[in-house]
Amino acid sequence: MEICAVVMAAGKSTRMKSKISKVAHQVSGKPIIQWVADALFEAGCSEQVYVVGEQQEQIRSILGENVIYVLQEEQRGTGHAVMQASGFLEGRLGVTIVLPGDCPMVSADTIKRALAAYEAEGDDCAAMIITAVADDPTGYGRVLRDSDGSVDRIIEHRDCTEEELKIKEINSSMYVFRTPLLISALGRIGANNSQSEYYLTDTIGILKKDGYRIGAVICDIDDTRGVNDCIQLSQVQAIMNRRILENHMRNGVQIVDPASTWIHSAVRIASDTVILPGTTLVGDTVIGSDCIIGENTRIDGSVIGDGTVIDCSVVTRSVIGSDCRIGPFSHIRPDCNIADHVTLGAYVEVKSSDIGEYTRARHLTYIGDSSVGKNVNFGCGTVTCNFDGQDKAGCTIEDNVFIGGNSNIVSSVVLGRDSYIAAGSTITSDVPALSLGIGRSQQVNKADWVSEKSRMRGENYIRLDDKRSEV
Repeated sequence: MEICAVVMAAGKSTRMKSKISKVAHQVSGKPIIQWVADALFEAGCSEQVYVVGEQQEQIRSILGENVIYVLQEEQRGTGHAVMQASGFLEGRLGVTIVLPGDCPMVSADTIKRALAAYEAEGDDCAAMIITAVADDPTGYGRVLRDSDGSVDRIIEHRDCTEEELKIKEINSSMYVFRTPLLISALGRIGANNSQSEYYLTDTIGILKKDGYRIGAVICDIDDTRGVNDCIQLSQVQAIMNRRILENHMRNGVQIVDPASTWIHSAVRIASDTVILPGTTLVGDTVIGSDCIIGENTRIDGSVIGDGTVIDCSVVTRSVIGSDCRIGPFSHIRPDCNIADHVTLGAYVEVKSSDIGEYTRARHLTYIGDSSVGKNVNFGCGTVTCNFDGQDKAGCTIEDNVFIGGNSNIVSSVVLGRDSYIAAGSTITSDVPALSLGIGRSQQVNKADWVSEKSRMRGENYIRLDDKRSEV
């Protein structure tokens, strides 16, 4: 069966109150319109035409040139939108799937169910409507059925009578049409309604009068949810996130508090990893098995090896090996490659650096644009000084280097293998292998300097011991 699709995406998104098209807003890390396209591709529909309007460039930048675009210059209803695709549909003998572009929850399974139901109806079926049963159907078109269960017609909410408003089965605006019959019906719809618009739903009544049967397949109400404003966007995001979390949990990932955990659709997590509360995983992040992630951790587009623990930290577009300990309050900035068994502790920041196995920076350290070997120790307060006010350059720190606390390593020095850096040093020249580098001035103690300073200011200096004796 020849399958094509028409996606209606020309709306002005006025209720979003945003310069971004509503179909370009993201749900779980993917634009709404991309969710629709992916569902169609997965359902076997490779020929897709998108009816676009004023914000077409945003849609084109998302979907690229693998689909077809037609412009709807004036928005005069759903029927008018599909009319714009008539040239694409002419001469086709199979079926046309019609979907709104603002429904990210539609799944390939739902589309496949509708296609299967259409085929099962036989030659007298002109269309299959995807419907749902809503507890509160306000705003939705109502589905009116015949005594045999087929669809008689669809009435938009604003045109319903009081009795028709009581109907719970709603139209999702998702359809499977026999293509030649759709083209025929589109040529006969009018705009005789309160909005003077061309309703796609009117094709149902026309085809019914032509003697064809109209079927309907009921799906989960969540699969039909669209996005017209930021409130609905938030609702859809919550539903999608719940589905993603449940899928991970079914695959052996322990998510301690789903209510405070957000995971994007492209994220992959191996079994036996524990996700603690407050964690956000976005982009194409990949996390190995037996990890502990969180609490309050954000990982974006990064790869995390097996057995690694990341506590209350941020990791962005980097690679972290297996059995590492990161955090709390570490910041791994983009383009870092951290090998296995590395420890980066409290308030450690790393940027655009390679760090070898078993290296340790347990607290208050900055490593930028540098190459760090294996088994290096960074004492508390160590800083690689990688910016001279104009250019960025890093340091090279070879294997087994020990850096004492509160040291500054000024780029682009090389600390040779097995060398030591004395605490409190500022190193501006290379340190050879097996050497001790000391870069600090000699200590000078000036006796009675404080009392002399007080005398010169006309103050009476009282020693601490004297204060205690007075008490």
